[in-house]
Amino acid sequence: MEQQAYLACGCFWGSQALFDQLAGVMQTEVGYMGDNEEQAHYDIVKYGTTAHKETLKVTYNADQISYEAILKYFFEIHDFSQEDGQGPDIGEQYKSVIFYQNETEHATAQAIINLLKKHKYHVATQLSPAMPFYRAEEYHQKYYAKHHASPYCHIHRNIFDKLS
Repeated sequence: MEQQAYLACGCFWGSQALFDQLAGVMQTEVGYMGDNEEQAHYDIVKYGTTAHKETLKVTYNADQISYEAILKYFFEIHDFSQEDGQGPDIGEQYKSVIFYQNETEHATAQAIINLLKKHKYHVATQLSPAMPFYRAEEYHQKYYAKHHASPYCHIHRNIFDKLS
């Protein structure tokens, strides 16, 4: 069954490159979410003058990977403790946010955050109801794949294997 998750964790180029490698992920798109503005594009979002975040839309096969597994991977590929962005990318548009689409997703996200906090992790990731998703310009899609480069601000580290 095809489902979507909307996740913001810093520069969307890096998060897309890593999620594209995750088994069960069918497709990813980068874009903007988090504001009531009727449109969003890079020229306004890049200055941090809106509440939009650089957001990854993850389309996944729920028969192959769970929403919980998607979220755990999300936490493992970025610094969820950073309040003001990600690594060198500072600003409103780079903050860590899980955009949930229903109460089940909200509860799943909150349970993972609670688990991390129980193990003394500081979690700056915000939970927010999903808003309209605006697909980013084509030159942002699959950026690292197009440029044969590796993400500089996202790495995968196993966290949850240690927390069981």
